[in-house]
Amino acid sequence: MSVQTPNEKYDALVIRLRSLKSVAVAFSGGVDSALLLHAAHEALGDRTVAITARSRLFPQREHDEAVAFCSDRDIPHVIVDTHELEDEAFRQNPPNRCYLCKTGLLRVIVDVATGRGAEHVVEGSNTDDESDYRPGAQAILEQGVMSPLKDAGLSKREIRDLSREKGLPTWNKQSFACLASRFAFGEVISEERLDMIDAAEQVLLERGIRQVRVRFHGPIARIEVQPDDFARLVDPDVREDVTRNIRALGFKYVTLDLEGYQTGSMNMTIGGQTPN
Repeated sequence: MSVQTPNEKYDALVIRLRSLKSVAVAFSGGVDSALLLHAAHEALGDRTVAITARSRLFPQREHDEAVAFCSDRDIPHVIVDTHELEDEAFRQNPPNRCYLCKTGLLRVIVDVATGRGAEHVVEGSNTDDESDYRPGAQAILEQGVMSPLKDAGLSKREIRDLSREKGLPTWNKQSFACLASRFAFGEVISEERLDMIDAAEQVLLERGIRQVRVRFHGPIARIEVQPDDFARLVDPDVREDVTRNIRALGFKYVTLDLEGYQTGSMNMTIGGQTPN
């Protein structure tokens, strides 16, 4: 059996989406959901609607980019507010935190999609997600949400290559996971702490460092960047500036993880569990 090329997989994706008649795309504005939304709009036109959650778990910049993506392409777009921090179980940050969050989010999206007459809800998981710890995957199954990119056999690398080929501005966008993933399981999540992490990452982004995680360890902010960015970050002037600004947010110590940025969060283990 011959191996499909990325373009053949994409063509099969469009055909599959066309067969669904109408879809709502759970659209974060990230690399994966952007290609999925592009394919759905190509297949179904105005029978596609994007639904984006506005949440304290995502920086305003992510929301703004999602809005701009849809506006630039005249794609119908619905914004829904979610309130994860009102759930005490979520705030306590258990190992199934992602499941709790994803379940609540998808319930809202499915309700909105049903109200708009969309027959199916789709989301942007890809084949690489199968190798990571993702308890939210169970919520996707339970809510009856489809994952067409994964079903088409598309990997993250293929999604980026296809996105570049199709002129999508997200093709080289940095990977992003919700801000709750910066906390080790059992570390309580609060609005104040989320704001600290968001602002700390913004400090680094504004200095031209694209792929960033700032992990919350109580008084310690642990910075993860690509090893290629180490030299820039430890330049005396930059180091002093970054340290001063992140301490001003409420952290006592600012550290650089010498292992560098890691996909997933295998480096946030607590009690043998790993967050996403």
